Amino acid sequence: MAFDHIEEASRRTFLKVSAAAGGGMLMTFSVPMTAEAATAADSGPNDLTLNAYVKIAPSGKITIMAKNPECGQGIKTMLPMLIAEELDVDWADINIQQSPVDATKYGSQVAGGSFATPTHWVPIRQVGAAGKQMFVTAAAQTWSCPEGECRATLSKVEHMPTGRKLDYGKLAAKACSLPPPDLKTVVLKDAKDYRIIGKWTTGVDNQKLVTGQKLFGIDVVVPGMKYAVYEKCAVFGGKVKSANVDDIKKLKGVTDCFVVEGQSTDLMGLAPGVAIVGDNWWVINKARENLKIEWDEIGKGDQSSEKFAATAKTLAPKTPANSIRKDGDSAAALKGAAKTVEAYYSYPFLSHANLEPQNCTAHFKDGKMEMWAPSQNPQPGKTLVAKTLGMPEADVTVHLTRMGGGFGRRLMNEYMVEAAWISRVVKAPVKLVWNRADDMAHDPYRPGGFHAFKGGVDAKGNLVALEDHFISYGEGDKYLSAANMTNGEFPARFVKDLTFGSTNMPGGMPTGPMRAPTSNAMSFVFQSFLDEMAHAGGRDPLEFRLEILNRPMIPNPPPPARPGGAPGGGGPGFGGPGFVPERMIGVLQLVAEKSDWKNRDKLPKGRGKGIASYFSHQGYFAEVVDASVDKEGQITVHKVWVVGDVGGQIINPSGAENQVQGSAIDGISQALYGEITFDKGRTVQSNFHDYPLLRMNEAPETEVHFLLSKNSPTGLGEPALPPVIPALCNAIFQATGKRIRSLPIKPEMLTA
Repeated sequence: MAFDHIEEASRRTFLKVSAAAGGGMLMTFSVPMTAEAATAADSGPNDLTLNAYVKIAPSGKITIMAKNPECGQGIKTMLPMLIAEELDVDWADINIQQSPVDATKYGSQVAGGSFATPTHWVPIRQVGAAGKQMFVTAAAQTWSCPEGECRATLSKVEHMPTGRKLDYGKLAAKACSLPPPDLKTVVLKDAKDYRIIGKWTTGVDNQKLVTGQKLFGIDVVVPGMKYAVYEKCAVFGGKVKSANVDDIKKLKGVTDCFVVEGQSTDLMGLAPGVAIVGDNWWVINKARENLKIEWDEIGKGDQSSEKFAATAKTLAPKTPANSIRKDGDSAAALKGAAKTVEAYYSYPFLSHANLEPQNCTAHFKDGKMEMWAPSQNPQPGKTLVAKTLGMPEADVTVHLTRMGGGFGRRLMNEYMVEAAWISRVVKAPVKLVWNRADDMAHDPYRPGGFHAFKGGVDAKGNLVALEDHFISYGEGDKYLSAANMTNGEFPARFVKDLTFGSTNMPGGMPTGPMRAPTSNAMSFVFQSFLDEMAHAGGRDPLEFRLEILNRPMIPNPPPPARPGGAPGGGGPGFGGPGFVPERMIGVLQLVAEKSDWKNRDKLPKGRGKGIASYFSHQGYFAEVVDASVDKEGQITVHKVWVVGDVGGQIINPSGAENQVQGSAIDGISQALYGEITFDKGRTVQSNFHDYPLLRMNEAPETEVHFLLSKNSPTGLGEPALPPVIPALCNAIFQATGKRIRSLPIKPEMLTA
């Protein structure tokens, strides 16, 4: 599906039909995006619309251009399924091609925010239905019969009284001469008639993936290509004072080595560094060991995780510098509570740790730049390259490749501008590949944070007061990217005496969105502390949550502008029409049933079940984790039950289950192992030996259920991750009686 954009003023779906080369039919259409989707990656105003085309050849072969980047979320399969269903074509007749990067033709091309499904669900199907209607009209005119005597199915139109049939390819030339119907009037299929939507459909790239065909950025090879590595200062933003580039040039296999001064103070732009270029990546990566660089650390060499933690501890008991939300009088309510609890929570910075490291191939020739990039957000990368190199954006061509993991990391494009700069200097095509240490040291990290909670319950064990002092990173009331907190974090809107405040401390590291931005952290602290409050009140944690959700909702004030351009969020109202408590109640009740929650106390000693729920990216998820802890503090996660409400239709059950299971594994990996620390202004971790990921033999069975509701379907790339972390921590509490208030979970926390 390729996409184009039209003026922002037009928010309706728009279809144009014309003749394609060779007598076929070309359907070009714009699809209005939601305002929330447009802000997912700092999109411009014209990004509120996007365009796509479908080409039907005289042979009957159908080509759908895949406009959005594919990073494992299944979008390259799911969106064509919507068109194919309503167009009533045979899925076997479809060829999916990845589109180039072109904002003037395809509009915003971004993978992030779980917006693809809610954005396209109705408009894309309307376009397919309109195309089918045009084929029916073309057939009726060909046969000189009423349209009511014709029906379309499996890429053919049948004249029902006579059984005559014409396939779409033979009708394409006539159909493209007809005026397209008003999309508001087209009739969409009833769900009971779906042949493609709702059916298990394998990914369109699966065969290529399992047979090792070249799909990823790291697979790209172009004639005459050189390889490059790029050494940057370990202290964020540091500059090169001197380097032994002449010595490096003498090494076997090295064709060039030079200093790059850098063009931006932005850590996600062209940072200063030293480039090494050669005919073999392994050789030049080895040559890096001989680099002797004197760095100017620009006064950032004193930052450390230890100092951040100490500063946060000092700030926690003080009055927050910024108000996030204030309902009622929480201080008075705490004084009148039957029981109060105070708890201090923390979570670390995290690396995205994509299995495919950052890479890009660039070829500067005759004043023009051609690039092959695994980017989630390629248009800003194209803009960055053009601006940094001082060339017209029209002279930069970007080819999208598949990505070996995204998770928000590849919304940033500094590796693109590094490759482009090096190619222009050496006057040859260059493939830049980061090594794992580069990836760990120069990631836009998921920010860490600290929370000082106070909560109170009444004599019945019901929550009556809550306070949270959130200590984060930034300056004043401006947060670093993705280091913010929304004013709707649950149980806000359900507790009449509640106060949220924050205080920021300076941090010089790069930060950015990571799968379920901010939600991945907020869910841990809030859902864990709610579990604490339930136990403090002598209540079942499930019943405790249900009691809160059954209360009348307090009006939600408009959220403040997101400081620092931070995308994402996590509380009620984020990314959708608003939080509906009945939907959360539904997933909680179903996950309790599926996991046999009521009999959790019958588990053997050292084993427990924990429950948690969360709303983000328009998805309602509740999860139960079954885990045990041995005498050495080693954790085994036996099983995870997941129930999600993402609307009334699961478009591709195969992709949906994949996303949910992957989210659970990703969250458990973060909880058990994920931790980036800083010392002397630089990242301590360098590879998977000190930043491990969950291994295959550690992955639990994950049972997935979807609770279908009378709502339009929404995305699945992110909302299943946040609840699994607190559910695991709450299971560990039942198993051991020890409360997890900081991540990652280390054996010594459970044996002390």
